[in-house]
Amino acid sequence: MRAKSVAILESRLGEQLAGLIDKRGGRAVWAPALAEVPDIDPAYIGQLVGELASRPATVAIFQTGVGTHALFKTTDSLGLTADFIARLSGMTVVARGPKPTGALRSRGVRIDLNAADPFTTAQVLDALAPVPLDGKRVIVQRYGVANAELDEALRARGAQILEIPTYRWSLPADTRPLHDLIGALERRQIDAVTVTNAAQVYNLFALAERLGRADALRESLNRTLVASVGPVSSDALRRFGVAVGLEASPPKLGPLVTALDEALSR
Repeated sequence: MRAKSVAILESRLGEQLAGLIDKRGGRAVWAPALAEVPDIDPAYIGQLVGELASRPATVAIFQTGVGTHALFKTTDSLGLTADFIARLSGMTVVARGPKPTGALRSRGVRIDLNAADPFTTAQVLDALAPVPLDGKRVIVQRYGVANAELDEALRARGAQILEIPTYRWSLPADTRPLHDLIGALERRQIDAVTVTNAAQVYNLFALAERLGRADALRESLNRTLVASVGPVSSDALRRFGVAVGLEASPPKLGPLVTALDEALSR
């Protein structure tokens, strides 16, 4: 990367991503744009598990590893994990990608359907295509925001959705690194920006709007190499009028850094 400055918006895996960039000769500029805030209601979980005995669900969709772990930690605290797993055994269990797959396997949960690479909502819906949903109850483990595309598609097929919020996304408490990054982008001091979650884009522009610098941010990003981890992040960037310079394939940190290294070394 020839000492190029690479901005990182990732929070939870920010240090790991910075390490990968540093190893390739880049200079990581870490400005977390996302905070995961616990948003799980034990009373709701207890009520839901109890109701599943008399009103079972047909499908359970697990979208993230973090959310799946949080859900089972809550059933642990309520003494309901065995009951919940028993209820899942009567459902079609769907995992969106390797992280929820790993979380479910660690609990001994049978997985019936796996979303194909690149693990987006489209692949979840493809996996569910043969499953009758009209009039059926479907559990959806929610991630940082409601997945409107998934919810609308399920409702269009006649499903009743039972959402389980586990965490929500917000701006970090300390937004100074993001303030500094917006300024550095305007001064053309950043060579590339990595985007690893669509919510990072929404949060970055939300902060820029507060500062009255959204248009300047868009202009800055469009003269900077923007590297997206996958199609969901790329769609978010395009919604804000930002051109995607490269997209990782498969959508993982390793391929993202490799593609970025090749682009910056040319």
